[in-house]
This record gives sequence, structure tokens and C-alpha cells, in this order.
Amino acid sequence: MSSLILKVFYYPNNSLSDATLGPHPSQIWRAILHEKDAMTQGLISRIGDGEYPDIWNDNWITREHIKRPRTSQTPQPPTSVAEHIDHTVSSRDEQLIQSILIPIDAETILKIPLCTRQISDFLAWSEDRRGMFTVHSAYNMIQCTKIILGSWLYEHGGRSNSEADCQGWKDLWHIKVASKIK
Repeated sequence: MSSLILKVFYYPNNSLSDATLGPHPSQIWRAILHEKDAMTQGLISRIGDGEYPDIWNDNWITREHIKRPRTSQTPQPPTSVAEHIDHTVSSRDEQLIQSILIPIDAETILKIPLCTRQISDFLAWSEDRRGMFTVHSAYNMIQCTKIILGSWLYEHGGRSNSEADCQGWKDLWHIKVASKIK
């Protein structure tokens, strides 16, 4: 509920990624904008009617790391998710998706279940099964991103399973010690 209040007050006509500090920001709003890149990396649009997410610029695909299609195979592809959903039968236009997107993206998108109720799209935290933001999940996401980018930057050979690279950081949260030490 508090996210709706922030949206109405600080960015009523655009998305969080386009939000600015504004004339009288609270300390909470300043802190959120300070970490906006990390926040927007973890936010994902859950598809309802498909009107909100921009296929190419918003995170909406439920997978690790790259949460939007990589590229289009056609010169003028659709821009909203709704353009490839038939709401009368709650299904995607598989032929359109496969003609527009590269196979790995098309396959992933076709596996995303569609909502059968008429609801608007909404934002959720992609790093938690329930879609709820937690400091714990944000910390894990930032640490995993740091490990992956560090391996790429310094040309270290990495494992083919990025989840295994991040497991040590996840295990850190489950050590049986006093919270202040953790």
C-alpha cells in the first residue's frame, strides 16, 4: 500500500525509472531514488491486461538477469505486451511471438501463464517468490550482480550456473549467529 502512496505523490504520471526527486522529498524518497537502479533492476511487471509494460524497455519476463527480450527479428515490432495477447480466450499469439522474437525469448514468454481475470498490470519484486520486496532479497540480488559483473570485467572463468556463484552469499543469511554479527 505504501508504494501506491509514493507513486501518487512523487511520480503519478510516469514509472519509477523516470521518477525525479521533486520539490519537497522525504528522507525515504531520497533513499529510494539513491538506490533506484538496484530497485528497477529487481522490479518486474506482472501481466494482467498487458497495457502497461513496454516490451523492450520494462522488465516483465520471469527469468534471471535479463528480464526483457534481447532483440526483435522484425523492423517494426509491437511495443506493448497487450499486442500479442488475445484476451477473449486468454492466450498469446504464438505465431506473432515466434516471428518477432529470437527463439530463446519466445520460448520463455510462451511459458509465462496469463491471468484469466481482468486486472491491470502491476509491479512486483522479481527476487522473491511472493513478489514482496525484502532487504534480504535485494542484498542477494546486488551481491549476485556484483559477482557476475566482476567475473565478466576481469575475465575470470565462471560457472555455467550463476545461481551456484551466488549460493555462498545466500548461505551467509542462514548462519546461526546473533543478528548484530550477521
